[in-house]
Amino acid sequence: MPIAAKLLREAWRRIQARGYTLGNVDVTIIAQAPKMLPHIPQMRVFIAEDLGCHMDDVNVKATTTEKLGFTGRGEGIACEAVALLRKADK
Repeated sequence: MPIAAKLLREAWRRIQARGYTLGNVDVTIIAQAPKMLPHIPQMRVFIAEDLGCHMDDVNVKATTTEKLGFTGRGEGIACEAVALLRKADK
């Protein structure tokens, strides 16, 4: 299992232990290259599996920085993620 999947699963386990459920998750990948579009459907599947949620609750999109910064120069890839969490009913 990739280290990113292990990290996500452990973070999600700890969040659930504090009484939260997942509403949805939105991920933005920031990269000049490679093109992400062909990989996004499989990324959604993997993230949904790691979080134990439906694929419809996972959104993944990609953008560039128009050749600005380290991502624009092709020196790396960045990612931002936001999750809507709900306090589970007691």
